[in-house]
This record gives sequence, structure tokens and C-alpha cells, in this order.
Amino acid sequence: MGNSLGKLFKISTFGESHGKGLGVIIDGCPAGLKISAEEIQQQLDRRKPGQSKITTDRAEVDQVQILSGIFDNTTLGTSIGLMIFNKDAKSTAYLNIKDLYRPGHADLTYDARYGFRDWRGGGRASARETAARVAAGAIAGKMNHELTGMQTLAWVEQVHTIKADIDHQTITPEEIEKNIVRCPDSQAAEKMITAITDAKKQGNSLGGIIRFKVDQCPPGLGAPVFDKLTADIAKACMSIPATRSISFGLGEKAAELTGLEHNDPLFLKNNQKIESLDNRAGGILGGISNGESLYGTISFKPTATIMHEQKTVTCNFQETTFKASGRHDPCVLPRAVPIVEAMLNLVLADHLLRYSVAKMSRLKRIFH
Repeated sequence: MGNSLGKLFKISTFGESHGKGLGVIIDGCPAGLKISAEEIQQQLDRRKPGQSKITTDRAEVDQVQILSGIFDNTTLGTSIGLMIFNKDAKSTAYLNIKDLYRPGHADLTYDARYGFRDWRGGGRASARETAARVAAGAIAGKMNHELTGMQTLAWVEQVHTIKADIDHQTITPEEIEKNIVRCPDSQAAEKMITAITDAKKQGNSLGGIIRFKVDQCPPGLGAPVFDKLTADIAKACMSIPATRSISFGLGEKAAELTGLEHNDPLFLKNNQKIESLDNRAGGILGGISNGESLYGTISFKPTATIMHEQKTVTCNFQETTFKASGRHDPCVLPRAVPIVEAMLNLVLADHLLRYSVAKMSRLKRIFH
């Protein structure tokens, strides 16, 4: 099972939605990084359930416990162990799905792969699992910022058919966090909140789009062919539950342009830095970062759990009907924002260390 991500900055997560808890082991984080439990907790609080009227009612505090690798708020260079215990798991609420496959969920495919599944809220297939990723991403993000000044931001740009009108150049963390849907466009945010609230009342769900950007991303991250930065980011972000697509730069709009329209003319800034005119490529060329802001979008499907009767099949191949109940997000996007940031930071941290190793190898050859 694919529980690990990264080569030099590597994470391995564990735990199930309704098990004892969730955790992550981080290998490769350099010694000497200043990071506190409070900084990790801040990111977990942005992802935790029960934080607003448009999220699930499950009441989890998601309090992180540092088991190893950090002493006196400083990384030791050894394996970092982080643990988040479940406090409000209610496995009995899922007894009615024990012997059937929920439409839109991983029940059927998980059974097809392993011949056995954890029916308590979906087990490892549940988005509850992403808490461990966010905890690890908080450390990766702090390392990236300390080493290069990188700042990774994500926000809700669209819910269902409601689109925000935002100047992507000037987005700040404060603007993103000023409302419960995490959309910097206040007018669009109110419409989004209303739409999500209405969907929840109707027992339905909504999807949408999250936009991301990384400022101060250094040039040279990524490698040709199979280790392109775009490829690794795509794999990491598409591993987030409910994702359906990812794009970089102009994304699908690039298909409508000619080469003359899409290419970015280059110029010298202050006679020492090469930049493009419009950064249509989204900060990555040939799978390698070019030093400009990295940006793109990720689309999310509507939450699979809806409170409407649907046709389905049992594990014994009998047709039946199923109507969901319990505690679920009517729209995953507000809580997915910190997850997207975490996955970006984890990939960038890994590539940053790979770049450093490659740079040292070049220096050794030069001065040997």
C-alpha cells in the first residue's frame, strides 16, 4: 500500500478514520530547524472537523503529540514522529454499510484490491487520513520558508458554479482566513457559504476548485523526464481524496492558444535576474522551476456521501438501496485548503533537498 511519499524528505503515514488515531514519520528533515507544536497545531486547526457550520459535525480537536525528533522546539535530524489521537470516532454509525458498497466511495475498489476493507468510515480511504499529512506539511513549509523564503498559499476559487474574482498577485494569508469558506473574494464567499449551507440542508453536496501559488520558489527544482516538479506535485495533490484534476499556469486555457500567444518572452530584471513577461507557464519549464511564482488549480468532486436514497449492491452481489446518515462535509474545499498547501510543501521540501545534494555534487567535481 502506498503510505509513503518523497525521496530525501520522506513521510510515511498511518492510521484509520475510526481507529485509535493517525500519525506520520518524517525522515530527512535537517537538524536545527526551529519548529514548535503550536506551529504544527495551527495548520491542523485549519483542517480539523467541526470548525464551522459548513463542515462536518464530527468533534475532533486533532491535538498533535510530538513523539520524537524534536527537542526544545528544534529538529534533531532524526526521525520525527507525530501522533493525533481520535476522540470522537463512532464506528457503530457505519454498521449499516458493513455489507454493501456506497456509491461514489472506495468501498468497492478497496474490496477488489485487498479482498477485505475497514468499513468504519472508510478506513485509510477516508479524508480523515490527511490530518497526518497536514502535520508533516507544517514542518516542510517551515523548512522551505527558512531556507528560501518560499510561501505557499491555497484558497477556494470556485464552489459549484460560483466563481471568485481575485487578483492572484496580491493574495495574503489573512485574506484567505477571513471567512469560513477560505475565499478571498468576500462577495463570492457569502454566495458560496449560502450554496454549501443549502446543499447541506438538502442532504446534497458540492464540488469546486482550489487555486494555489508558491512565491519565492527558487529556480532549479525538479528534474527532466520522470522526476519533473509538475509530475511530483500532480501525484501528491491528486492523492488528496476527492481530487479530479490539476493544472499549472494557464492550464486548459493553453490548449486554445498558439505558441506565439503562450510563450513567455524573457527579459532581464535589474540586469541580474531573468524573468518572463506574463509567467503563463506557472513557474515551471520542462519540469524544472524557473524562479517565478508557481501557480495552478486543483478541482474537487462533490462529497460522495449524500443523504438521498441511491441504488447499490451488497458484498454478496444483491441489489439494494442505501441512504447515508451521519457526519460529513457538504463541501470538502474549505478544509482541503491546508491539505493542498501541505502536499505542495512536502514535494517542494523533497526537491529542495534533492537540489542541494545535486549542487554539492557539482561543487565536488569542480574542486576535486
